[in-house]
Amino acid sequence: MSKTKLHTKYETREAWLIAAIAAMTPRFESKNYKVPTLRVACGWPSSRALSRKKRCLGECWSKESSTDKKPQIFISPYLDEAASDTGVLATLVHEVVHAVVGNKEGHNKVFGECARAVGLAGKLTATEAGPELMQKMKTWSDALGEYPHARLDLFKSPVKKQTTRMVKAECGDCGYTVRTSRKWLEEAGAPLCPCNKKSMGFEIPDELDSDEGEGDE
Repeated sequence: MSKTKLHTKYETREAWLIAAIAAMTPRFESKNYKVPTLRVACGWPSSRALSRKKRCLGECWSKESSTDKKPQIFISPYLDEAASDTGVLATLVHEVVHAVVGNKEGHNKVFGECARAVGLAGKLTATEAGPELMQKMKTWSDALGEYPHARLDLFKSPVKKQTTRMVKAECGDCGYTVRTSRKWLEEAGAPLCPCNKKSMGFEIPDELDSDEGEGDE
């Protein structure tokens, strides 16, 4: 017997996610929490998006970081299951909690009180939906229909992980050159030329960032 495809009312992921926030807003309000006006989209978090060990599934940017003063939430394209305990809706609830209490609270007690009130369980930095919230999410999912998204394969990313790039340092007097990592240049400073004991000159290319060679994968 063939599997029946779930219906969906929405053509885009963003429309579905906006409707999902509207669906969960009464739950927050019933616990005396006000959900601010938000922007939400499906997109890679700014860090640990492709990590295998500590993968980031969602991210909330504070209203202070947005020119229109509205918090912005991103749900990772890695997620495609709407109502699982760590799926789209559970992740969205977690990020809405951040928007409600403010990013300045991090995952502290204030965040925890709101998260527990709306039904999130587990470690505050990596919550999952508790039994009661799971039931609510099933209701929301049934009303929203299928999440209009196809999960992206992390192993087929067009962006190749950059290996550690060594930075060239050169003495301006004798031309003696060495190569070292950005980490050591930033932490210990430029190496000294063995000929004249002067600091060697160097230039860090723009494409090298502070995370080189230290990815989570």
